[in-house]
Amino acid sequence: MTDSIHALAAASAGGAALTGGVFFAFSTVVMKALDRLSHSDAIVAMQAINNAAPSPLFMTALFGTAVVSAGAGVVALRHLDDPASVPVLIGTGLYLAGTVLTVAYHVPRNEALALADASSADAAEIWRRYATGWTAWNHVRTFTSLASAALFMRAMTTG
Repeated sequence: MTDSIHALAAASAGGAALTGGVFFAFSTVVMKALDRLSHSDAIVAMQAINNAAPSPLFMTALFGTAVVSAGAGVVALRHLDDPASVPVLIGTGLYLAGTVLTVAYHVPRNEALALADASSADAAEIWRRYATGWTAWNHVRTFTSLASAALFMRAMTTG
């Protein structure tokens, strides 16, 4: 395995595992806890979470991993004879798919929820629609992140 693929796979594995862990925590703990609150309180709490989420540290982990994994994919394409290239390429594709899902699905829904009036008569319906779809697609991002981390780790032991 080329040294550059190894280094990029290691960095990508760490970042993908970290973001996958955050997504996993949301799917298995945070959203379940919010569902135990009143609909109004759940909306207010998620609005606060969504305001805090785009911190420099989290954005660096999420999008920095996308950049590093894309770099790993480019290196892998240039070294297709290296056995580590296949898991790197698949891992890159999975991680980037999850990143696109974040930008195309989760961010617009978070922005829409930011405009919701938690005290409105339809708060229950707003929360139900938001939480159901958001959580289901968050399971997908959890899978893409953790599967990509596993593939990047596999690449580090290949070759």
